[in-house]
Amino acid sequence: MKIAALIHAIQAAQKQGKNVQFRLVHTGQHYDKNMSDTFFEELGIPAPDVNLGCGGGTQAEQTAHIMVAFEKELLEHPTDVVLVVGDVTSTMACSIVAKKLNTKVCHVEAGIRSWDLTMPEEINRMVTDSLADYMFTTSEVANRNLVRQGAVLMNDGMSEAKPLNDANGVLPEDKYAYERVPQKVWHVGNVMIDTLLANRARFRKPEVWDELELKEKEFVVMTMHRPANVDEENHLRAMMEQIIDNVHGLPVIFPIHPRTAKLFYGLWGDEAELAKRFPNLHIVEPLGYLEFNYLVERAKAVVTDSGGITEETTVMGVPCITLRDNTERPETCTVGTNELIGTKPEAIKPALDKLFAGEWKKGAIPALWDGHAAERIISILANL
Repeated sequence: MKIAALIHAIQAAQKQGKNVQFRLVHTGQHYDKNMSDTFFEELGIPAPDVNLGCGGGTQAEQTAHIMVAFEKELLEHPTDVVLVVGDVTSTMACSIVAKKLNTKVCHVEAGIRSWDLTMPEEINRMVTDSLADYMFTTSEVANRNLVRQGAVLMNDGMSEAKPLNDANGVLPEDKYAYERVPQKVWHVGNVMIDTLLANRARFRKPEVWDELELKEKEFVVMTMHRPANVDEENHLRAMMEQIIDNVHGLPVIFPIHPRTAKLFYGLWGDEAELAKRFPNLHIVEPLGYLEFNYLVERAKAVVTDSGGITEETTVMGVPCITLRDNTERPETCTVGTNELIGTKPEAIKPALDKLFAGEWKKGAIPALWDGHAAERIISILANL
């Protein structure tokens, strides 16, 4: 979703006569067809120039596989800048490889922090930002995070001023003679929202809409995949029961993540028992981008533990209940429609009671989430 907006911005710049080329590398980290290939097709992303095929394995194994494969790729196809997005294993692994090969790194969606080092994504973010030469942020909060971590030392996007030395490395007599080092951080907006707004008119009704005779604002969408929620049987069972039992009988549409499915189906004996216990729960396979957001836009609310979905619900004005103890996207809570309720099952009922009482906040859209972030990024990079 992030790469789509950037490629479209590059293609637009090329049509304007700018000398910008790109090579698209798919590491293979996300290899489920419904969670990878479908996005390329639906969002008009060209076929990758190469797929490194590095799916599966532990965190360490996957990082190692990506680094080995991407090093060969980059040696065979040198470039001016390696542009990485988000906070997945590929983001960190490719950044490390690029810097070891003396290639500049550009990080899109830099500065996002949960300050929770139990999350693999947080480590990926911190390592990537510590290496990046150019950083593009979604919010002023992200800018402040980079200052706080020391990735940059001034909040205006400039690194710390440094003394001007002469050719022999001796300070000039005027100890106040300084120069600015080049800017490395830009607040440009959110490329995820670029893609959302570019495709909103193309959202496509999934089969489940007609099958269940769904009606606008009369169903709930749920997603759950984080280890804290889905890796322990009793906890997952309690979370599900609290959600389903407190939505006033509305249908709950649950596109189930492969990680969640491993444990989920055995919790209530078999699928027949599950259907008997939760007659309003409807489990579907992972949906494509256009179908999933068709449901989100029309839902009464979304219950999730995803970060990206909280951004999309904020822009579409849909109430969002997030089952996490922290968030790397605080602007979705302070400005948008999201509320962070934690991972304790007992917190779910009060949140749903608030929703059904009509007391959920309306929210607003954060600054620069206007559909033009990728254009800003490519314009800046082209000038650099």
